[in-house]
Amino acid sequence: MRIGIVALILLFAVATNVIVNMTFSEVANRFPFIGAAVWFAILLSAGLRRPDWEVLPEALKGSLFLLSLVLCASMMPVEKLPVASWHSSLGLGFLSAVFDNIPLTALALKQGGYDWGFLAYAVGFGGSIMWFGSSAGVAITNMFPEGRSVGQWLRHGWWVAVAYVVGFFVMLAVWSWHPDAPLRPRAEPVRQIP
Repeated sequence: MRIGIVALILLFAVATNVIVNMTFSEVANRFPFIGAAVWFAILLSAGLRRPDWEVLPEALKGSLFLLSLVLCASMMPVEKLPVASWHSSLGLGFLSAVFDNIPLTALALKQGGYDWGFLAYAVGFGGSIMWFGSSAGVAITNMFPEGRSVGQWLRHGWWVAVAYVVGFFVMLAVWSWHPDAPLRPRAEPVRQIP
């Protein structure tokens, strides 16, 4: 039953995403359509299996913390990112350990010029260096609050940073850097003088 409910929620989220982006793309950013669809699916399936609402107050703290990280990272202007290179991708991995990787990746997408495989590896794996760098880390520390100690996390998980660096250089040696063309801002229309 639980797998069916999860499948229903995913179906509603994906279908809403496809329909809104293909049919109503001009209003897609004016309302949280996917969030509303997920909540509709949750409420629709609540009669089949009672949601565990008792965990909501504890999960709310982690959610607010994660939203605060996303908000802080989304306020960083794209002009402040370094020029796209394998060096900056490696650095963005370390930065994603303290900033949520979703807005950081969005900034890099806006800037362009990255090898997207390296960027995905960097922000995905690099976000795991610290517990608050990824949604998974925030979720885990909601269940195990003793993991919220930065000192303890580094003392017992130092090998994650080492594995990140080693993996990055192995990937660089095997695949090499293949960047996309940098995105350019739209040019202003030239005004004709009559």
